[in-house]
Amino acid sequence: MCFSSEASFAVGTYLLGVCAMTVRHVRDPREWPFASIPLLFALQQFSEGVVWLTFRHDAPGLRGVMTQLYSFFSHVLWPVCIPLAVLVMEPPGTRRRALGLLVAIGLGVGAYLLVALLEYPLVARESGHHIEYLTPPYFLTAATMLYLVATTISLMLSSHRALRLFGQLAVVSFALAYGVYQTWFISVWCFFAAVLSTVVLFHFRGGTLIRKVSA
Repeated sequence: MCFSSEASFAVGTYLLGVCAMTVRHVRDPREWPFASIPLLFALQQFSEGVVWLTFRHDAPGLRGVMTQLYSFFSHVLWPVCIPLAVLVMEPPGTRRRALGLLVAIGLGVGAYLLVALLEYPLVARESGHHIEYLTPPYFLTAATMLYLVATTISLMLSSHRALRLFGQLAVVSFALAYGVYQTWFISVWCFFAAVLSTVVLFHFRGGTLIRKVSA
C-alpha cells in the first residue's frame, strides 16, 4: 500500500512548500487562519510519520506521545479551526451568521473529544500496511456527523469558490475513506484531507478576499 512513513513525510514536506507559496499571497490579517491550514496538516503528517518510525524501531513511549499529538489535530483542532477560519474571511450577511452556528458546533465537538481523549487516549497500531487508531466508544455516530458538518459544511457555505470546492472534495474523500478504508479511517481521511489542502493555495492565488464568488 502507499501509506507509510515515507508517504507521511513526503506529504508533510510538500505542504510546507504549499504553505510557503500561500503566505506570499496573504494581504489581510483575516486570511491568516485559513492560510495556516497546509502548515497544520504538514505538522500532523510529520507526527504520523514519526508514529510509523516507532513501529520500525520499537519505541512505544515516543509512539504514545506522537499518537496523542496526532489525535489532537485529528479530533480537536480541525472541527474548531476550519469553521473559524472560514468565518473570519466571510463578509457580513446570512452566510456569516450560519457560519457562526457551525463554529459553535465545532467548538462543542472539539471540547467533547478533547475531554474524551484525556480520559481515553487513542492507541496506534500497525495494521494492514496502515495505522489503525483504536478509539473507545466515545466517537459515536452523532459526534462523527457533527464533526463532518463543522469541517465540511462550513467550507461549502463560503462565498469563495475554492473553499466550496475544498468542502466538496472533503466530503468525497470522507466517503471514500470510510467506504474503502473503514478500519483505518482516521489515518486515511486525514491523509486525503492533507493532500486536498492544496486548494488553499489555489484560493489565495486566485485573489483572496477581493475575488469572492457569490452563490
